[in-house]
Amino acid sequence: MATLIKNANITIDSWQRLDWAADGGLPTVPATGDVLIPLGLWRGLAEELLERKSGRIGVWLDSHEDPAELADSLDRIALIAVRFPQFTDGRGYSIARLLRERQGWKGELRAFGDVQRDQLHYLARCGFDAFELNDGIDVPQEDLLRSAQAALSAFRDFSDSYQAAVDQPLPLYRRRVPEAA
Repeated sequence: MATLIKNANITIDSWQRLDWAADGGLPTVPATGDVLIPLGLWRGLAEELLERKSGRIGVWLDSHEDPAELADSLDRIALIAVRFPQFTDGRGYSIARLLRERQGWKGELRAFGDVQRDQLHYLARCGFDAFELNDGIDVPQEDLLRSAQAALSAFRDFSDSYQAAVDQPLPLYRRRVPEAA
């Protein structure tokens, strides 16, 4: 079970994430509810998916996929998620910056996969506002809640940043108050 942190709060996830079938085939899309689908499925079935009777559509990208493929569809989807296949794979950070800065994505941007507490501050700086933490296997529910609450402290690890980023477009030297002459 994964823990969702959205806008620095622990929350319930209403989205059902669909993954490719074990044989590489397309997943079955439920008729109702919010669904998060792989980019490959979106490419082939976008119009059909948008005709569903109820529920919103979100699209998830693997770390090797190009976010520019969603440029023409941003007004039709409610959520974009980026899968981190392993903790050390940094391509998702670049995807987030491209979506926010070049594509102008204003909606929810979620990180999932091998996402850990130590990454949260940096992921938020790149534009992510929702995080599905990798809780491991067979972790008791009370430990998950304690771990998620401890993870919230990651957003307070640093009081300020020198570099410009999505969360602070001006570098520190441009934000300093000029000294009185």
